[in-house]
Amino acid sequence: MADIDAAITTQLANIQKKTGQSLAELGKRLTATGLAKHTELVAFAKKELGLGHGDANMLVLHLRKAEVPQPDDPLDAIYAGPKAALRPIHEKFLAALAPFGPFEIAPKKANVSLRRKKQFALIGPATNSRVEIGFNMPALEAGPRLEAVPPGGMCPYRVKVTAAEQIDKELLDWARRAYDSAG
Repeated sequence: MADIDAAITTQLANIQKKTGQSLAELGKRLTATGLAKHTELVAFAKKELGLGHGDANMLVLHLRKAEVPQPDDPLDAIYAGPKAALRPIHEKFLAALAPFGPFEIAPKKANVSLRRKKQFALIGPATNSRVEIGFNMPALEAGPRLEAVPPGGMCPYRVKVTAAEQIDKELLDWARRAYDSAG
């Protein structure tokens, strides 16, 4: 993720050099056009600022993102509204994994990927009343609680959790197996 952030920072710096204007000045200029659609703003930036398509698109994306307040914690977006009540399940699961050792926590749009050398688990709200925890681990016999997922996904097993109390020894044993198999 840091490489992508660095590339975006470099591209935005290059846009400022090419145009001789700061991002704030460019934002004011685009806003003053009265254009609302992304494609219209990109076309304006290409024609009036002399930017290539990639730079014009990045400039518009960056300025629009700046207009929308971003949550400080990506989990705030995942566990928003009616799903907020599910966040204690998430927190308890991550806390229970801490003694396993180091792993990367990578928030996505609707869930969180947990990785070592490869992904070993995925956690996120599936509905307003249930979190699903996916496990990527060697073949294991599925049962009523540990469901096999059809082939093709990153996690061949999942567990549906509706309360923090369901983060128990059995679930953590599956998590440990997945963690250990991920390198």
